[in-house]
Amino acid sequence: MSPDEIVYLAVLLISIPVGFLFKQVGPKTKKYGAAVVGLALILVTCQIHILHSLITILGTWLIINISPRACHHLTLGWTFSYLLFFRTVTYFNYPEPTPFTNAVQLLLTLKLLSLANEVQELIQAKKQEVTTFTKSPVIGTVLQKPGLVEILCYSYCYVGLMTGPFYRYRTYHDWLSQIDPSVIPSWQPMLSRSRMIPIFGIFFLVVSHFFPLDYVRSNAFYERGLPFRLFYMVPIFFVFRMRFYVAWLCAECACISAAFGAYPVTAKSRSGGGPTVEYEPLSRRSADGEASSVAYDYETVKNIDPHGTDFCVKVKDGMRYWNMTVQWWLAQYIYKSAPFHSYVMRSAWTMLISAYWHGIHPGYYISFLTIPLCLAAEGAMESGFLKHLSPSGRLWGDWIQWFLKMRAYDYMCMGFVLLTFEDTIRYWSSVYYCVHVGAVFFFLLGTVLGIQRKWSSPKDKQGSPQNPKQQE
Repeated sequence: MSPDEIVYLAVLLISIPVGFLFKQVGPKTKKYGAAVVGLALILVTCQIHILHSLITILGTWLIINISPRACHHLTLGWTFSYLLFFRTVTYFNYPEPTPFTNAVQLLLTLKLLSLANEVQELIQAKKQEVTTFTKSPVIGTVLQKPGLVEILCYSYCYVGLMTGPFYRYRTYHDWLSQIDPSVIPSWQPMLSRSRMIPIFGIFFLVVSHFFPLDYVRSNAFYERGLPFRLFYMVPIFFVFRMRFYVAWLCAECACISAAFGAYPVTAKSRSGGGPTVEYEPLSRRSADGEASSVAYDYETVKNIDPHGTDFCVKVKDGMRYWNMTVQWWLAQYIYKSAPFHSYVMRSAWTMLISAYWHGIHPGYYISFLTIPLCLAAEGAMESGFLKHLSPSGRLWGDWIQWFLKMRAYDYMCMGFVLLTFEDTIRYWSSVYYCVHVGAVFFFLLGTVLGIQRKWSSPKDKQGSPQNPKQQE
């Protein structure tokens, strides 16, 4: 493990017992105490670079107050523009931010843009009340426009500060508003989510030791045969997954220990977004003394589904099970507003924005923009071939599709971890761009098969009898 990884793990492990302490205190102590802990972590790991997050917060606060009706798009422009400056500060002779500062800035960008959207929804809801004299509450919207202190406390809350999960301001507000958090279960859900962490950690340490990433950058690696080069991307992606499984599961445990993101099961919460239907407020249930009979879940802060990631069949589904709260953010704020109608083009736009959010390394872009090609191939094969198979044939088709999906993610992961254009292209060319070639082949094959079925279908209908009299 690198020193940075050790620091990340230490922060996550410390956050778990701290969460149990915050679960027992009142709203005011939660609000300011969680922000103080978060600020202390940032000062230790980021030092002077904390100014980047502070400038971003102040800019967003000004936008929300100056133009609340259009603050969503203005905040998007502001935060993403500052991300560009943040990643190029060395060109302006400013010191390079630490990796921890980058992690804080990434999550902060998501939180502030989401906050601006919630405020804009609140303004629109109030306007509708005035014009129609009816209330149409938007589920999850903030109850009132937060002030600077509230925004600072939300932004610097220690929960999910560096590793996620992402959560909306309303989720944070609901956490502060819990009347009797002691009735919300923490131990059992936390133990359930943490049971695989030691196994994932051991897998990470062992496999990363025998299959180091730096070996791919050496000339000796490219002297090995094609089968070895093809195989090597499998353990690299395995190590990549294990690292994030451990980090995100620990982060979820830190949320669960504090009862952060806990909602009644009846709220039908989604990762990142929170409740999707109206539900009885937690405070009312506690006041009535019925909270002990209420079933709770932590779906709002669920960020990873290891089983779903590893064993889902499609490339499309693999994205849904990975970094789930951020995937919700991308779907809600980027995909839905994409300037395209095609699913593949909307996905390409979303992947482009996701790559920009992750950084300016070319490896991010060429990897993320490979996903739409895989999605197009997947869709063409589904409509032209797979959905017409028999149940037994579809079972075999699913296994083959799962194998190809994993190899596609192995391949794209190499660009994500190698980062530079030269290293990524060097590796991809050494395996003859197999995933790109395969995706194009399957897209063309699925398209041709689909066209053949469309041409043959009218003939079948024309030649078949329309009713019993025609048959006679």
